[in-house]
Amino acid sequence: MGIEVRPATEFEDVKAVVGPKRPDANVCWCLSYRIPSKQNLELHGPARGELVKELVAQDPPPGVLAYDDGEVVGWAAVHPRSDTTFVRNRRIPNVDDLDVWSVWCIRVRPGHRGKGISHHLLAGAVAMARAYGAPAIEGYPVDNNGGKVDLTMAYVGTRKLFERAGFAKAADTDSVLNGFPRVLMRLDLRRGR
Repeated sequence: MGIEVRPATEFEDVKAVVGPKRPDANVCWCLSYRIPSKQNLELHGPARGELVKELVAQDPPPGVLAYDDGEVVGWAAVHPRSDTTFVRNRRIPNVDDLDVWSVWCIRVRPGHRGKGISHHLLAGAVAMARAYGAPAIEGYPVDNNGGKVDLTMAYVGTRKLFERAGFAKAADTDSVLNGFPRVLMRLDLRRGR
């Protein structure tokens, strides 16, 4: 059967990839760029998971999930940029006023890495944005030139990953992660462009 990527509409599957081992733990839940900083700082423990449960029930859902023969193995956060903190981010520019979508987190579960799942997740994020009529999709990966990226910081992806998916560099950013500059990569989804 292989890798299948679907919209993230199953809360328990999202929880399996981005949720904490302990319900009261204060982990990201992939909310850092999705909700305003003030709200993000105010949410603690189980309240974070409850908000994600609400987001999963919305249309569009907050991302896509990858499954390997039915087992959830990965996650990619993807949503309209206007619904994220990237719309007002001082370090990552808005290239233009297009109603683009952003993909900002790609995560593969331990034990499933090194199998190309991140490529499937990025392709699934692109497909979801296209299905919702996005004119373009952006990512903000590190430009690591083949250097080793710390696993805890690898969630943004690499420039090479995005280039392999057809994205092109649209702008430099003032953001640095794990010592590497981040670049704004964009894929135009409009036909004939």
